[in-house]
Amino acid sequence: MRLLRGLLGALLWIVAAVLGLLGFVLCVTVILLPLGIPLLVLARRLLTRAVALMLPRSLAHPVDEITKTTKKKARKLRKRVA
Repeated sequence: MRLLRGLLGALLWIVAAVLGLLGFVLCVTVILLPLGIPLLVLARRLLTRAVALMLPRSLAHPVDEITKTTKKKARKLRKRVA
């Protein structure tokens, strides 16, 4: 599963880089600036998603991981007390 997420992240990274380059070229031509800016924003979001896919879950979503860990420990503690 981790290999599949890494491959998907790499593919998404390549797509985002191409879209970013296209958005930059569109921004250079002043007439197409309204098309280039949203394309750059989309490329940034895709790059963020690609990095999140390539990182382990504990680094990509630290708050969710801490919440999950504390819930598990609370359940174990309730079982011991009851």
